[in-house]
Amino acid sequence: MIHERSHCRTCGSKNLTLILDLGKTALANDFLTPEEAPSYKISLPLRVVLCRDCSLVQLADTVDPKVLYSRYAYITSTSKTMDAHLSEQAAHLLQTGNLGKGAKVLEIASNTGVFLKKFKERGCEVLGVEPAANIASVARERGIRTEVCFHGRDTAARIAAQYGKADLVAGNNVLAHVPDINDFVGGMKILLKPGGVITMEFPHLMRLIDENQWDTIYHEHFSYFSLIAVEKIFAAHGLTLFDVDELPTHGGSLRIYARHAENSSRPISQRCRPSGGHTCLISRPGRRQKSPASKPKGQFLLGSRSPRTAG
Repeated sequence: MIHERSHCRTCGSKNLTLILDLGKTALANDFLTPEEAPSYKISLPLRVVLCRDCSLVQLADTVDPKVLYSRYAYITSTSKTMDAHLSEQAAHLLQTGNLGKGAKVLEIASNTGVFLKKFKERGCEVLGVEPAANIASVARERGIRTEVCFHGRDTAARIAAQYGKADLVAGNNVLAHVPDINDFVGGMKILLKPGGVITMEFPHLMRLIDENQWDTIYHEHFSYFSLIAVEKIFAAHGLTLFDVDELPTHGGSLRIYARHAENSSRPISQRCRPSGGHTCLISRPGRRQKSPASKPKGQFLLGSRSPRTAG
């Protein structure tokens, strides 16, 4: 069910430093009936490490994704706040991406299809990729074509051959949930048309640190991203970040925009340009953090804060 990592999930380095130990906890979305509660015995390690080579903050212990996501409790459409946020995002992407009738839009971790429905209503061809069969069935009932599978290179190759490549590949709050990020990002490269755009939204590591949001750390979030770490991951797969937005959702998030590295038609925004700052999370030498609520903001932030929009 769970295994301890000995190397970074992106760059493969063994240069990992333990920065936070939250002990053993139950799985966050294991909602039980009163009859099931007495026999529930799952209590798993929840530890966070930093890769000192690529700056990715990640869980030290990985729970099998099939345990976490085969039947999933979270439904996007039940949140009015999230529905309004997705409506704004869809309107923005339709306008800036020139996505008209017939444009192909693919969403990874599409949930009940509430986001894709907004594109379908504007004449786009939509496809969802959703690993939770119970959630995917709701999307299909709403008329959203959905593949029930985990996204990765193999899945992407099959979908690209069957449905064609996408003008827009989107993912909302899925990147942090991915155990094999290289397979995931490599799959997006396969799915994207030569002139297409990838947009991903995920919680921002800097907000977690600055606002002491340690309660956002749980087994489903395998990684905790800074812009610097994401840039490195995407670049390793031939993808270039060309813009980024800072958002208030989930305590503070980033929405990144990426393209094929060889596609120069979309210039890189100043918000994505390196400015010499370096941000990473470490523990002080000889100390292991056990009680994050007792520490002042930013105590574990090493390096200069650059004037860039998102570290």
